[in-house]
Amino acid sequence: MSKSQLRASQVLTTFGPGALMDLPESSIIVGGLEHWLYSGEQNPSIEEPRLIAKIRARLENPQITLRKPPVNEHDQPGTTSGITSWEFPQWFLVQDMIKTPEGNQRRLVHQSRLHNGKFKDAGKNYEVVPVRFVRACENGHVDDIDWMGYAHHYAKPCGGQLYLEEVGTTGQIADIRVRCECGAFRPLSHAVQKATKTLGRCNGKRPWLGAFAGEDCDCWNRLLTRSASNAYFPQVLSVISIPDNRSTTAEKVASIWEAHFSTVADEQELAYELKKPAVKSALGDLTAAEVWASIERIRAGIKQAVEIPVKEAEFEVLNEAKPELGADVPDGEFFARVLPRERWNGPASESADKAMEHVEKVVLVHRLREVTALLGFTRFESLGTDVNGELPDELSLTVQPASLSLNATWLPAIESRGEGIFVALNASEVEKWAHRSEVLKRGAILHQGFRQWQTGHANKTRKFPGIAYYMLHTLSHSLMTAITLDCGYPASSIRERIYCVPGTLEKPGRYAVLLHTSSNDAEGTLGGLVEAGKRIRHFFRRALEMAQLCSNDPVCSHHHPADHDPAPLLGAACHGCMLIPETSCEQRNDFLDRSLLVSTVEKSGVEFLHHV
Repeated sequence: MSKSQLRASQVLTTFGPGALMDLPESSIIVGGLEHWLYSGEQNPSIEEPRLIAKIRARLENPQITLRKPPVNEHDQPGTTSGITSWEFPQWFLVQDMIKTPEGNQRRLVHQSRLHNGKFKDAGKNYEVVPVRFVRACENGHVDDIDWMGYAHHYAKPCGGQLYLEEVGTTGQIADIRVRCECGAFRPLSHAVQKATKTLGRCNGKRPWLGAFAGEDCDCWNRLLTRSASNAYFPQVLSVISIPDNRSTTAEKVASIWEAHFSTVADEQELAYELKKPAVKSALGDLTAAEVWASIERIRAGIKQAVEIPVKEAEFEVLNEAKPELGADVPDGEFFARVLPRERWNGPASESADKAMEHVEKVVLVHRLREVTALLGFTRFESLGTDVNGELPDELSLTVQPASLSLNATWLPAIESRGEGIFVALNASEVEKWAHRSEVLKRGAILHQGFRQWQTGHANKTRKFPGIAYYMLHTLSHSLMTAITLDCGYPASSIRERIYCVPGTLEKPGRYAVLLHTSSNDAEGTLGGLVEAGKRIRHFFRRALEMAQLCSNDPVCSHHHPADHDPAPLLGAACHGCMLIPETSCEQRNDFLDRSLLVSTVEKSGVEFLHHV
């Protein structure tokens, strides 16, 4: 297997180990973590105690740490850092079209027949391109198709020249067949029909971990197009760094937690750590007593973090924010200010803005830090987080995520910094609305659409998020679309976090949205989103006005998901009104219905907010 080098900047959590990628001159599969090489000068560790605690509990591995992807330094003499990738697949198409009475065909050749990356025939060199079809299974394994066996229906092959023949003009799989010069052939469409099992049993190949890293697997192979969107689904877990309300001490302690404080048992061991130059530099003039108190609070928080869902912990901090939260310092991890009510709902002497009548709090987050870790990946079906930001229980999974390495002691992660707007709704008003008879009927229709979707996605772990989530998610998309027009960020640069936790006897419900930017550099902290937050009243009105009417109405507003196969997870929502770039949406543009937010032309009477 030949090897090439991949720039680390090309590999974040969307293209981790096992991802299939097309480069200008080749097609590759990103190597496993054993092939991620670091130079001695790089400092790849990422400190985020809450996220690390979650991952360690899930993987039952107390030694797991987080690292940034290595920086590519292969252009510098004497350095070896970077990410190794392997050339994949091993079969190529010769770029020499041969016309036949039935269509066009190109020769299908193995890599072993190439010389310096070209196919030589009759003294002439021909360019080649990687074949776009491979075989894979639901456990993430991937390998080349046995093209010779496939063309001969797995009878004894003749060893002749293979061709990929296009007998139509559409380029669709139905018009493609694999043919041998002996006359044997087979349509590629046979491989798409899952019931026929024409690609055979999976051999457990994991080329991203090495040529001999296969494992036992009893799944049936499926046809996979390398560049298709279902070829790689990263399984990621992300958290927003939560500050200590008391001071900036915890922020400093957390910055060197894994390296120096995670195993400190008492104040005597702490005194030893405090003598180290790196610790002195990070902590400044903090006293031993302050550091020890912070260590105890962080440990209590880590223990709690394992038990409390990711988003619940974030909501508690943001919703209970005083006038200021965090520290307004350069390179700080978190700083937020509560926007006074008169700034977004008018002075007390004026009547309340009807569009904002159920808004409880607005918080401007001037600085925030998000850390995202890659735990594994799947093919064909995604295994993302639920509405609480948690990964599904492993016992409930019918398909396990593929491994990133043979023996993982660390996981790749990235940290992004940005700004945001947090808008919390009145919990009692949300729950009163959700129990109205008209809303319950609409919820039953949406739930029926979800059950219809489930019938075609047996391996999915998704659960119906509830009617309140549909409304909050739609509000988030509407606000994002309205704010994007003025804030200076493109829609793809703004992301959402939906906080939707029904109330209990002991605790009221939690309903809020956080729109935030997230970037590895200063691009995400330019201040445009916070400035837009100061005019949230204006953007709220604009968002509700835009949501009332869609260019596809009345078709969009009358959409009932149970009656339509293409969009069973959507109510009144489509590309003309509610859908945004999928990288910005936490649910890949599912679970949306603008009729729950505002009154549409259908006049169903289930809206939560009103536009004046």
